[in-house]
Formats: sequence, C-alpha cells, structure tokens
Amino acid sequence: MSKIYKNLLRSLLFKASPETAHEFGIETLKIALGSRAAQDFAAKQFAVEEFGTLERFGLSFKNPLGVAAGFDKNGIVVNQLGALGFGFVEVGTITFEPQKGNERPRLFRLPDDKALINRLGFNNEGAKKVVARLKRTNPNCVLGVNIGKNKNVPNERTIENYLASFDLAFEAADYIAVNVSSPNTPNLRELQKAENLAELLSALQKRNQELSIGNRLKPLLVKIAPDLSEAEIEAIVEIAQRLKLAGIIATNTTIKRENLKTQWDEIGGLSGEPLRKKANEVIRKIHRFSNGKLPVIGVGGIFTAQDAFEKIAAGACLIQAYTGFIYQGFTFARDLNSGLAKILREKDFRNLDEAVGTNLMIN
Repeated sequence: MSKIYKNLLRSLLFKASPETAHEFGIETLKIALGSRAAQDFAAKQFAVEEFGTLERFGLSFKNPLGVAAGFDKNGIVVNQLGALGFGFVEVGTITFEPQKGNERPRLFRLPDDKALINRLGFNNEGAKKVVARLKRTNPNCVLGVNIGKNKNVPNERTIENYLASFDLAFEAADYIAVNVSSPNTPNLRELQKAENLAELLSALQKRNQELSIGNRLKPLLVKIAPDLSEAEIEAIVEIAQRLKLAGIIATNTTIKRENLKTQWDEIGGLSGEPLRKKANEVIRKIHRFSNGKLPVIGVGGIFTAQDAFEKIAAGACLIQAYTGFIYQGFTFARDLNSGLAKILREKDFRNLDEAVGTNLMIN
C-alpha cells in the first residue's frame, strides 16, 4: 500500500498546491474514516502492539509515534489519525481568537530535499470552536492541544492571551503544549528568552494548579526552536525543571537554509529531512542538561524507523512526525512503528525505555 501511495497517489496530490492537497487529505480522512466501524477496521490493519503501554508524564500511550501540531490544526480528524496507527495526536496550533493566518501561497514543497517550508501563521478556527469539537470527539488515542499567541496581541497582553486558550484547552486535552517557537508569528520566538519564558510558563503552571485542584496537574510541555544556542537550551531546561513542566517538545521548524538541494528564497519554517540532525542535537542537549529526567518529545525529519530510533537514542521518549507522514503516506505509522520495534529487538533492548538516551546509531 505504501508503494501505491508513493508511486501513484502522491504524484497526483503533488500536482496540486501543497495547501490544497493538505485540505483534500484532511477531507478524505474525515469522510473515509468518519464512522466508528471504519475506524475500528482501519485500526486492526494499522496497529502495532509490540510496545505494550508506554507511561509518559502520567498518560498511557499505545505506541511512541504521534502526529505533530500543524497537521490537524482544528481537530477535525483526531480519531481518523488514531485509526491509522498513531499513538497520539497533537492538535493546533490554536489561538484564543480565530485567525486566517498569512496570505497564500504559504506552504511550499521541496521534494528533492524531502522538506516543506511553511509560513501559515497559526491559521485556525479559534480555541472555543476547536475545543468544542474535541469535547465531542471521544479520542481513541492520547490527545494533545498546542496553544499559541494571536498575531495582533501586543506584548503586554501575551500571557493573558495564552491563559485564555489554556483555560479552554484544559477542558479537552490530555496534555497541553505551549508554542513559543513558530517563526511565522512576529516576535513569538522572543518568548524563548529565559526571563520571558519563565514568566509565561509560571503563569500557565499557576493556572494549571488552580484548575487541577484535587487532581493531578495537566501535563504542560513547551515546544522550542532548533535554532537556539546551547546556553539558551540549558536555561530552558532549568526553567522547565524548576516549574515542574511535564517535558519539552524538540523541535519546531528552522529558519535556516543549510545544505539544501533546492534553492528557495521563500521565508518561513523549514521542516523535514534537513531538520533531522539539528533536532537530534537539541534533544541530546536537553537529555544531558536534565540528566535524562525531563521527558522529550522528538520531532523533525522522521521518515524511517532508523530516523525514529536516532531520536530515541538521542534522548526522546516519544516522537512526532508531520512532513514524513506527508511524503510517506497513510501506512506511515504502521511501517515506522513496526520498523522501530524490529530495531529494538535487533539491538537487544527489552523495551523502548531501555533505548532512550543511549546515543546508539545504526550504521
């Protein structure tokens, strides 16, 4: 089935504009796997049971592979993606107020580099509408909600804006991810500076405590850029540990254009294969600075089981993909999970946890 996608369906989809093809893909998933019966049937075809149950920051994952934020911005196909074999889905990025995002064209393919460039700009239907949809979903996998800042919100109202989205996301999410690293919202990455980030995350964690009275805290994670210095990464790890965050998502897209076969002058975040090694280095640093005590969700350039294993070996305990899913097709989760399980067996790991942070690489 993967060959059919790569040799036929992908070539047809790639003739359309990237955003049109993406919208078509979402609508196709929505319709084809719209019923619970269809989802149950698909789940039997795409499930990989070899990981057992993975316990991460108080949640149970059926496998380590999730869909990264950006694919299902409005939470339309959560259960459809779960049925394709993903262990979790991260919806968003959502903002408190709906916003259209940047002007089209704003999504570009680089097939020779197995990459995408996007400058979508947090286009979404708004937290209230998306969360209302999620509350009706009854997810068949772990559900994350990624929140960001509205473009027109001034700096002095940033925390207020994030808190408003957090309040709503809290009602539906299994975990909440704080996006401070998209390059497509002006000045957003400034929030990664230690003093700014500490203030924002402290306010969110305080609200988390207020809403969680009598229950455990909602797992709160922060998503960071791949373009940070080592000192900046170390500072973020210290803040995350001090505030008892559930973990870090590493990484978002990069604004750099290194070693590309395709020459592009389009601005935006680059994802896919060119991001793989850069993201791995960030994961290693987080793992080292935290002494392996801070959970990391690794994302960036995952196309194969080997790519996934490298993220795990670098220190990630979960992984996410977006661009790889676009290029590899609807059997992606099953193929990657089964391949990863095979690698673990060949390396004599009894389970995935034993491989985390080993820094072993496949020749």
